[in-house]
Amino acid sequence: MARGHEVTLFAAGDSDARFTIDPLLPVHYDRDFPWENARPDPRLYPVLDAAFGAARHRIFGGSFDVVHNNCLHRFIMQEAAKGSLPCVTSLHIPPFDAIHGILRESLSTTHHATVTSQRQTLCWWPEGAPHTAEIVHNGIDLTLWPWSEEKGNHALWCGRLTPNKGPHHAIRAAKLCGIGLRLFGPKEDEAYFDQEIAPLLDETISYGGVVEGAALSQEMRHAGLLFFTPCWDEPFGLVAIEAMASGLPVAAFDQGAAREIIGEDAGCFAPPYDEAALANAALRALEIDRLVPRQRVEQCFSLSRMIDRYEALYEKVIASHRIQ
Repeated sequence: MARGHEVTLFAAGDSDARFTIDPLLPVHYDRDFPWENARPDPRLYPVLDAAFGAARHRIFGGSFDVVHNNCLHRFIMQEAAKGSLPCVTSLHIPPFDAIHGILRESLSTTHHATVTSQRQTLCWWPEGAPHTAEIVHNGIDLTLWPWSEEKGNHALWCGRLTPNKGPHHAIRAAKLCGIGLRLFGPKEDEAYFDQEIAPLLDETISYGGVVEGAALSQEMRHAGLLFFTPCWDEPFGLVAIEAMASGLPVAAFDQGAAREIIGEDAGCFAPPYDEAALANAALRALEIDRLVPRQRVEQCFSLSRMIDRYEALYEKVIASHRIQ
């Protein structure tokens, strides 16, 4: 919108009122189907089918120059395959069976896909990506994650507290190298938290719950480094660039896109699940100048850079549509 585009969001009716909303549902489905992302509720799927089934004709009815699809529903991809409007589908997830084939079959000169990293590209297209798939790295508003030269003596871990995010590894590595650790994020798996996280909490290892972005930004500016411990094929790792923008070097498991995103200079790496190596990586990362991670984010992961890439893609699919 700041660049002069008129934008309509097809989203929940209770979304941010500052924007033009065409409601898919009256309110976000979490109200009636809580924790759907962690514990899928099969009752939700016919609700979504009905919502997207009714909306796809409004979305692709000709009122828009381009559709930017950030949802995972098959109806939108199938409609895009008809070429009724130029479309860009952004993929932020692994190739789940439910949409893997549908997405691949729907791509065309007027429907392109984006992924967030080279690693994610290989997951979706191990045989090699088609010309209709491109990498657009995530970008963040750097004003929301200001840099600080202050260097704290403790580490952070941020994200969903679930086994595949690996916070238990971060805790054990912090204990091994004698660094204090503060954890933030939702307890997505209560049993996991009670069994694997809570017993390890003490005067040096604390859990701060869920905090808003501004509060988390402040925590990042006052910390010494970030532990980033993906235990799955992480396609990007947004928290890593938020922390790096704030000045935090990263001690990370070399898993998924971690090395691609963090780079060789803004962090140190350990083999997945190797807590002793992660502790060593943390001690080395503490020696990294805090300007280095900030500069990497400025160069590679700014919001303006991401929007530049999307605008170029819009122009490409619009041009292809015009010559059909």
